[in-house]
Amino acid sequence: MSSFKVKGGKQLKGELIPQGAKNEALQIISAVLITSEKVIIENIPNIRDVMKLIELLADMGVVVEQINTDTYAFTANNVNLEYLLSDEFKKKGASLRGSVMIIGPLLGRFGKAFIPEPGGDKIGRRHLDTHFRGFEALGARFDYNHDEKFYSIDAKNLKGDYMVLDEASVTGTANILMAAVLAKGKTVIYNAACEPYLQQLCKMLNSMGAKITGVGSNLLTIEGVDSLGGCTHRMLPDMIEIGSFIGLAATTNSEITIKNCSIPSLGNIPKIFGRMGIQMEFRGDDIFIPKQDSYKIESLINGSMLTIRDGIWPAFTPDLISIALVTATQAKGSVLIHQWMFESRLFFVDNLIDMGAKIILCDPHRAVVIGSNREQKLRGITMSSPDIRAGVAMLIAALAAEGTSTINNIVQIDRGYQFIDTRLNAIGADITRID
Repeated sequence: MSSFKVKGGKQLKGELIPQGAKNEALQIISAVLITSEKVIIENIPNIRDVMKLIELLADMGVVVEQINTDTYAFTANNVNLEYLLSDEFKKKGASLRGSVMIIGPLLGRFGKAFIPEPGGDKIGRRHLDTHFRGFEALGARFDYNHDEKFYSIDAKNLKGDYMVLDEASVTGTANILMAAVLAKGKTVIYNAACEPYLQQLCKMLNSMGAKITGVGSNLLTIEGVDSLGGCTHRMLPDMIEIGSFIGLAATTNSEITIKNCSIPSLGNIPKIFGRMGIQMEFRGDDIFIPKQDSYKIESLINGSMLTIRDGIWPAFTPDLISIALVTATQAKGSVLIHQWMFESRLFFVDNLIDMGAKIILCDPHRAVVIGSNREQKLRGITMSSPDIRAGVAMLIAALAAEGTSTINNIVQIDRGYQFIDTRLNAIGADITRID
């Protein structure tokens, strides 16, 4: 098991370039299965989950060519569907949450799909009902083997339909969308997710010949087509990494410039961090965060405590709740952090409390953070990362703390952040990777 040894208390200074968006990558790369023609994808992040998905596609018979460090070409003209019944696929698919995204394109193009129950972060219940109810509305039938935890889906004659999703699931909407673009007739998806990742997928599919309207809203209309062609697609920078870097700069009292942020795609992420008192300056498409000896959390107009809660886009993304929480520990003032989407995501705060942070965990969804205004320094401890975002929150805390911290199970961090230790060391951090 790999670990990070972090010597904290150092102020950082320099530029950081965000990686390509992890959550977009898992959808976009799966979409190459929907056509037999070549698809070129640019700005792919070199992170564990994405590389494992690319490896999985290659095992399925997709021809994968690496053009440069972040650009790949995919040609799925000879997909081996029999591989999906193998023990090797069951093992690999079960270890990767993103493997669920291959179902939609397989159903649309081949009329059948197989998938083991996927893994991923243990942050709470993440059921697949939204995906399968949408496939059923299009005419698919599925069977679940409880003993093997394996799904078989048959969809020989997909037909468009009107559906209202149980929840505005990003992956659910994307999966249904990729099946619907090749279904007969018109599909209407109401209560669809509208995150920038979804907008990017729609943009890519339309460039391949799909007919999707309503992009950016929660009402998508899809006119089915017979087939799709190839394309070249460039992914957005990772908004979660950008938010993480904003929190990092504030928490460690550092001066950092985040380059090429695609600011219009960040939604209200800068605004929420701004309400925590963090100064930011937009310089073209870059975000400059100055060194701040103190940053003060806003109160509400009536003087009551600010609440930062996650929600469905364009609300604050749940993937940044952990970052907002650790950032608040060094602020002036108090804030209620409300993570309502996943019931296990706040449990990492015990580690921050051990470091000296003043946090009251009210229940699985809510925590009150009483900022120290840097008057009480965090102290280094040994801890273990339970998931991607908690792991980076711990890393930020360790960089701000006095003394040395050890973070175990950093495979979780590697799943979502590309060479994070190397990149932060380049601007003044002291992080040693121990394998």
